Amino acid sequence: MNITNFRPLSPPLRFGYVPLVDCAPIAVAHETGLFEQHGLNVQLSRELGWASVRDKMIYGHLDAAQSIAGIAIALGLGINEMRCDVTVPMVLNMHGNAITLSTEIGPDKIGNGENLQPFLTYSWKKDRPFTMAVTHRYSSHFVLLQTWLKRMGLQNKDDVEIIFLPPALMPRQLKAGHIDGYCVGEPWNSESILSGAGWCPATSSELSLGHPEKVLLLSGNYLHEHRDESIQLIAALLEACKKCQDPSFREDLIEILAKPEYTGASREVLRNSLGPEFNTGSNPRNVGNFHLFHGTSINRPSIDKASWVLAGMRDTGALPEGTCGSITRIYREDLFHSAEHQLLNAKAC
Repeated sequence: MNITNFRPLSPPLRFGYVPLVDCAPIAVAHETGLFEQHGLNVQLSRELGWASVRDKMIYGHLDAAQSIAGIAIALGLGINEMRCDVTVPMVLNMHGNAITLSTEIGPDKIGNGENLQPFLTYSWKKDRPFTMAVTHRYSSHFVLLQTWLKRMGLQNKDDVEIIFLPPALMPRQLKAGHIDGYCVGEPWNSESILSGAGWCPATSSELSLGHPEKVLLLSGNYLHEHRDESIQLIAALLEACKKCQDPSFREDLIEILAKPEYTGASREVLRNSLGPEFNTGSNPRNVGNFHLFHGTSINRPSIDKASWVLAGMRDTGALPEGTCGSITRIYREDLFHSAEHQLLNAKAC
């Protein structure tokens, strides 16, 4: 739907993203011309990981970014003296993560994970601790991994070492035997599963149904100077999210994400990633809600979504005791609703 008749393009908007399946809304908006239809001149910047996104937002090298939700909280509240004026005007997706373990610790040894604790107690033979990786201290992956470990009876910090790695490095580190597993977004779980190096005992929708994943992180300076363009950016991404959720667009989405500038993953890996049937390396199962890009209230930056992030960061110790600040100043439903109204008004014309 061409809702804007291609407005004159705005000044360049520098947009950072990390090459994961859930960069899909940004990739789709770029590849299908949605940004241009909304009058935006978006310059994409592929980032290695979330530390790069954080640093470039702090130093003004990006105007907007796909981001893990915790970075927005950390920057907005000034955790560890990293204060930066940022806004979350929409949620880009829910779910999309999974736990992957080495096939050396397969279902034959630990079941679906319920026998992991006794296995580590009585059968662990490596001369290093059981080691899991996540992408960032402020990520949902850290929250989800700790949730899973506790459910498997690993309450003590001495039971497992958790390290931080960029997403794309995890499959090769697992294959090399440097780590024993990880929690990450797709396609990096499917990469290890389909190569035979790993298997998946749990997806993020099974660990925390309805959890927010990536958000649109918008520079406060950009919003102040370009409010109209900010609304147009949200509107373009809302249209892109709707496309990403449409089953009839699935093959187009796979072709876009397979491009080297996005995930560069094989079509086989991406089909497994996007489901609905997910090969876990153990028992294939239907995970129709593995990735949620669009639907009732999914994209709305509501306080309950922000509260999930805050609670998770407190549980993992990433949020220092006594930290406080206005979440409604960061999570801006007013901007989201303005973009929704723009789309509705354009459709009515």
